[in-house]
Amino acid sequence: MALSGISANRQELLQIADAVAREKSIEKEIVIEAIEEAVQKAARSRYGAEHDIRVHIDPKTGETTIKRVVTVVDDEEPIENTYAFKSLADAKRDDKDAFVGKTYEEVLPPFEFGRVQTQMARQVVTGKVREAERERQYEEFKDRVGEIVNGSVKRVEYGNIVVDLGRGEGIVRRDQAIPRENFQVGDRIRSYIYDVRREAKGPQIMLSRAHGGFMAKLFAQEVPEVYDGVIEIRAIARDPGSRAKMAVVSNDSSIDPVGACVGMRGSRVQAVVAELQGEKIDIIQWSPDEATFLVNALAPAEVTKVVMDEEAGRVEVVVPDEQLSLAIGRRGQNVRLASQLTGWQIDIMTESQDSERRQREFMERTALFQEALDVDEVIAQLLVTEGFATVEDVAYVDASEIAGIEGFDEDTAEEIQARAREYLDKEAAEFDARRRELGVEDGVLEVEGVTLPMAVALGEHDVKTLEDLAGLVPDDVRGYYESKDGERVREPGILDDFNLSAEDAERLIMRARVAAGWIEPEAEEPFEEAEAVEGAEA
Repeated sequence: MALSGISANRQELLQIADAVAREKSIEKEIVIEAIEEAVQKAARSRYGAEHDIRVHIDPKTGETTIKRVVTVVDDEEPIENTYAFKSLADAKRDDKDAFVGKTYEEVLPPFEFGRVQTQMARQVVTGKVREAERERQYEEFKDRVGEIVNGSVKRVEYGNIVVDLGRGEGIVRRDQAIPRENFQVGDRIRSYIYDVRREAKGPQIMLSRAHGGFMAKLFAQEVPEVYDGVIEIRAIARDPGSRAKMAVVSNDSSIDPVGACVGMRGSRVQAVVAELQGEKIDIIQWSPDEATFLVNALAPAEVTKVVMDEEAGRVEVVVPDEQLSLAIGRRGQNVRLASQLTGWQIDIMTESQDSERRQREFMERTALFQEALDVDEVIAQLLVTEGFATVEDVAYVDASEIAGIEGFDEDTAEEIQARAREYLDKEAAEFDARRRELGVEDGVLEVEGVTLPMAVALGEHDVKTLEDLAGLVPDDVRGYYESKDGERVREPGILDDFNLSAEDAERLIMRARVAAGWIEPEAEEPFEEAEAVEGAEA
């Protein structure tokens, strides 16, 4: 940039500003402001940094005016820089109309830039132009998150692809690229803008070819019903370059969402598959019924039974023995994608495994009733068959329910319930002795919701006082998930065996805090949750 002197051709200065503005796609006024700041810095270097020097370049004529300004301040205000400020009293000696805030300007003559001033001016202009260019890029792309953009590969660095987008530069990081996909400099590339960040080195336009949104937008381009919103893509789970599952639903009952996305002879889905380097796509019907959605998500495997545990966010799926490998998929891919798609942790077992487990539970409960109630195997089996799972169920149910079992009468029911309560009393005494042995205070047991077995479990984990219990968070009580080596691993909680809900755990700790005097009974404190890393993707 020709800044050897401000006495240079005025039109040449405007031409330079116009050329830079066009090249960098920024406003001409911003370039002129940058030149003004550069000249101002150079003038301060020449005349002294203590002077208040201001520069103005006429955007029409290119005429440059350099002024030294002195500002009037209040008499009581201390003046450290007498070159840029003067007191009101001093100003009134020469100007009776002076007032606080009035400025006096002195036009300075043009000067030639020295080598140092030229370098300084060049740095100022370059910095301001670069800053304006970055701001323009950020403003242009920040509202384009969620769009597919076309660009050309500018360079490839350690697996990261830098993409020239014309009026900006984006990056496809290695983890956002499709594996085994190779691009060379100059290749055309389509990618998805998933984030635009302001950073010190300029706006970062984050691009992806592995994002679920990329697949959704590709389908919107190929399937008019998706573009128009008649068909909604509710969820996508991808193993980039290998396989994907996409859940769709139609807002028009006359349109089959799966068929519309597949297209005539697979023409629509094949166009997307080709862009994704042969990635196999399972298009499934989304359903508001979560059990049905889970069954659909595990396709092509058949499912015979679904048992959902909403508290734990887990679901147990039973499949025919011969369908196990199909349900799990190669390297667990099918079940992993189904889990990501639905947001549930999926445990798969075969019908024979399910049968074995039910038989084992039947035998365990039968043995429990035989021992606790001192009855023979037949009576114990009858109780299990009728749905009794614990001794508590037998002890505190209405006696008529037991008496109503075939072969039982009221006397038998009373005797069985008496034995059940005697067993529970004996068990409670043993738990209480163990609690005292562990040193768990009576105050812990007085917290509403804490049972003797819970008190023992707390003592075994060194929670022995009200303060100890009050200092816990729900994750300590219920357990939590964290990611280890890419796998979602569950860390057990202190009261894991008691199947407390999140609300029960929070309520228990809150009552302990009230009992310990930490908070008022009516106070509601947000919990400080223990840090846990969710391993499964949404």
